[in-house]
Amino acid sequence: MLEPNQPPANDDLIRDSDELHFMEDVIEASRNVPVIVDFWAPWCGPCRTLGPALEAEVKRAGGKVKMVKINIDENQQIAAQLRIQSIPTVYAFADGKPVDGFQGALPPSAIREFIEKITGDDGGLAAAVEAAEEMLKEGAAADAAQTFAAILEEDPQNAAAYGGLVRAQLAAGNTDQAEALVKSVPEAIAGAPEIEAARAQIALARQAAEAGPLDELRAKVEKSPDDLQTRFDLAKALYAAGNAEEAVDELLEIFRRDRNWNDGAAKKQLMTIFDALPANDPLVKSGRRRLTSLIYA
Repeated sequence: MLEPNQPPANDDLIRDSDELHFMEDVIEASRNVPVIVDFWAPWCGPCRTLGPALEAEVKRAGGKVKMVKINIDENQQIAAQLRIQSIPTVYAFADGKPVDGFQGALPPSAIREFIEKITGDDGGLAAAVEAAEEMLKEGAAADAAQTFAAILEEDPQNAAAYGGLVRAQLAAGNTDQAEALVKSVPEAIAGAPEIEAARAQIALARQAAEAGPLDELRAKVEKSPDDLQTRFDLAKALYAAGNAEEAVDELLEIFRRDRNWNDGAAKKQLMTIFDALPANDPLVKSGRRRLTSLIYA
């Protein structure tokens, strides 16, 4: 058995997998070494170019990364779960979660940069992203934005930096600039998790600008618990005030009372919040679990 962070044997670097073995071959394996997943199909012309180029760079990395190939024609469920809308699509997994990705065929130089980035051989850009994230947490949105922008000058397809720059703009109240950034994202990373999260964060920021007075909404809900529109407005106001947990509680209560209300608006809003938060956020895990319980109740 491999010890944590121990590189795999050279004969185990590249393999075909399927839905049955995805957890073992990708999620669990990525806890030891990063795994890139190539979603392809036999009829896809660009896939026939990208696949061998990926394999060559994985072998060149000398055990710092593994590669798993998924035929989407034979594994449609996992492709749907990961929102694979076009192929070829490549995701990189580390520590059990997706951390980067791109769509379409790339030249060998770009593939090499992608692999170097996820294996930590990216000339310090990963450390720069972490530093910018720390600035953002400390409230230094302008400094974080400058750092994220500098990273993008060096690596225009750095999805983490794009997502960070969007959040920095949102933190500064620049919603229009954040939206323009997302629209300018290179097509190769348009489907990356960081970009999907940025879109959700912008949508929530737009809603926050329209959120009503929190105390008034609370009072109305207490007086008329069955007024689902007011409860929905309360959930939006709670999230705008930084209380995501209570917002999720209110949306789950709407779903419990009437899952079809307003064309499933409560569930849609929950998905937007889950997309906006980090995938490993405890609120996302508990919220999804509670929603699933209600669906099958």
